[in-house]
Amino acid sequence: MADKPAADAETKPKSKKLLIISIAAVLVLLLAAGGAVLFLMMSGGSDDDFDEASAPQATQPVARPRTPPQFMPLDPVVINLADPGVIRFAQVGITLQVADAATSAQITAFLPTIRDGILRQVSRRTAQELLNAEGKDQLAADILELVRQETGLISTPRAESPIQAVLFANLIVQ
Repeated sequence: MADKPAADAETKPKSKKLLIISIAAVLVLLLAAGGAVLFLMMSGGSDDDFDEASAPQATQPVARPRTPPQFMPLDPVVINLADPGVIRFAQVGITLQVADAATSAQITAFLPTIRDGILRQVSRRTAQELLNAEGKDQLAADILELVRQETGLISTPRAESPIQAVLFANLIVQ
């Protein structure tokens, strides 16, 4: 029986050592976790501070480079203007801005009637109308509508016309 109390005496110190080691391990883990939280707070990268500006690009639309439009230059025209009592001329160079090459091909098929319409539109104007900004804007809008009507490429509520703009390459009034 003397052997049993000696065995109990040896196991008790081991259990105390095991208890001290486990407490020390828990303290080390708590200190490490506290240090990690402190580091995140100091660097400003906690989950609570997450904002949309630092969100991945998948949530924000990706800016894609714009594809340049096609430009279709038309031959310049020289036209008598509608000024009463004075003979005035205008030389007008027009470039059409279109969505793609297929639209350019479709416009080319209607070019004789488009050119005739442009001549008629410009010949109705006076020199004063062509020299001010509002007159130029109105002429561009009228030519744009003319080209869209002639080609049948008119804007609809669901889609925009592939003929995007009328640009003046030159406009000389004499």
